[in-house]
Amino acid sequence: MPEFSRTWWGKRFLLALAMFTDPARLGRGATYARTGRVKEHTIVGGKVTAKVRGSINPYFGVYKEPTYTTTIAIKQYGEADWTKLIARIAANARQVTQLLQGEVPDTIETVFEELKLHLLPHSQKEFTTTCSCPDYANPCKHIAGVYYVLAGDLDADPFLLFELRGLSRQRLREELARSPLGQILAASLEPEQAPLATAAPSYYTRPTRRPAPETTLKEFWAGAKRLPAPEPAGRTGVPALQVKKQGDFPAFWPKDASFIGVMEEVYERVRSKSPELR
Repeated sequence: MPEFSRTWWGKRFLLALAMFTDPARLGRGATYARTGRVKEHTIVGGKVTAKVRGSINPYFGVYKEPTYTTTIAIKQYGEADWTKLIARIAANARQVTQLLQGEVPDTIETVFEELKLHLLPHSQKEFTTTCSCPDYANPCKHIAGVYYVLAGDLDADPFLLFELRGLSRQRLREELARSPLGQILAASLEPEQAPLATAAPSYYTRPTRRPAPETTLKEFWAGAKRLPAPEPAGRTGVPALQVKKQGDFPAFWPKDASFIGVMEEVYERVRSKSPELR
């Protein structure tokens, strides 16, 4: 059941059917709907007409997969009943708001019960169903399959409930919008449209023409000015760096004097006398 009914009204529709329909036939109908055996269906004037793929059954003399025509109609209410129902619904702000937003209020059945009517199916007597299959039972599995497909349609379009009962969605919207509460609520539900203003384009700079600078090929490739000569590298901040990597006391050096200290002094004397070695 959850596959075909996500909304409360879709679930209530199938729950109402389960109260007066053979569970085994409903189960086979769910399989028909789930496996895509309901090829097509239309709803015109509150009447559902569907084409359903049948099964091969030699017992009934069916040796080739057939296609059956199935119809479902629910008892519809007359003009006088709808006039009373709309007047009661239009007096309830919550119900008007939800219906104008495309939802079925969970208290809608109370309004119908006050007039001893029902929006959702209440008994098998409310249904008129036919199927061209040879099964004598009604509803057969083909009709049950269409029931499940119809429950999925009700999830997507709750106004089908009213259409099946004889009131088109267009008239329901018009009647609710025409009521005093509907006029106020419809105006509040309309999104406010801010006036559009044209702004001057400021997100780009217009291109301008400028004469190309006069230059020779040599100046183009070498540049108008020579690059500055590189400055001579300064002396390293660590004197006798290579000597220091070998340690302070090599094997050949006595332990009473620092080998690195002596070499630093030698390096310093050489640099002072030969500046080009810096």
